[in-house]
Amino acid sequence: MIRSLQDGSVDFDNIPLKLSDVDRNAIEESTRLKDILKGKIYSVTVSTWGPISKRDKDIKMAVQEGLAKGVDEAIILEDDSITPGDQITTASAIVSIINKFNIKPDLILAGEATVDGFSGQVAGRVATKMNLPFVSFARKIDLNGNKAVVERDLEDFVEVVETQLPAVISVTREINSPKPPTLIQIRMASKKPQHVVKVSDLVGVQRQKKKLVEARVLTVKRKQTMIEGKSLEETADKLIAALEQEGALRH
Repeated sequence: MIRSLQDGSVDFDNIPLKLSDVDRNAIEESTRLKDILKGKIYSVTVSTWGPISKRDKDIKMAVQEGLAKGVDEAIILEDDSITPGDQITTASAIVSIINKFNIKPDLILAGEATVDGFSGQVAGRVATKMNLPFVSFARKIDLNGNKAVVERDLEDFVEVVETQLPAVISVTREINSPKPPTLIQIRMASKKPQHVVKVSDLVGVQRQKKKLVEARVLTVKRKQTMIEGKSLEETADKLIAALEQEGALRH
């Protein structure tokens, strides 16, 4: 829930963090494709909203949810020196983590965009830095050997593309319906490997290039009109006349 301060600006310090819905779709798809690729699922979390001391519980809960849903190993970057971060910071940090842990991905899946900024840039920037093909807005993924056939949701039509693996693919909510983890999965999540790193542990993390100047809660002012009459018929006639005057009702 977004709260505003007295001046109308967004109260970022008290907005809770959570695993976004479309990231749940990405995790769900990774568990489906894991059996085909015969691999291991890593999650990489870069905390770009601070202070970390205040966000730590939210971050851990989001990571635990991913582990419960099928992630095998989690890596988390927590460092106030990159908060608030931008898409350049996030993408460079993800690539730095992949390199540090010597992960050789067959496929990198991401949500199409974050639910806050919704820029949709991070996955594409990761692909560029790793010199990998990038496919966005995936609503269906089929693997065939070292290739992926992807249906892309472009609103007015569906495009089908083929790409070599490894690749980076961002998914939409239409790709699947994430299932809630079972009680056993929730219990097992805490036993899976988790690594917390700092910027000083990594090489190549770029500092933010973009600065958030202002963010305000959108307020909608509605016109309020009191309709009164001595009888139900008179009130109804006045209501119809008022709607016609506003252009909301036409004969």
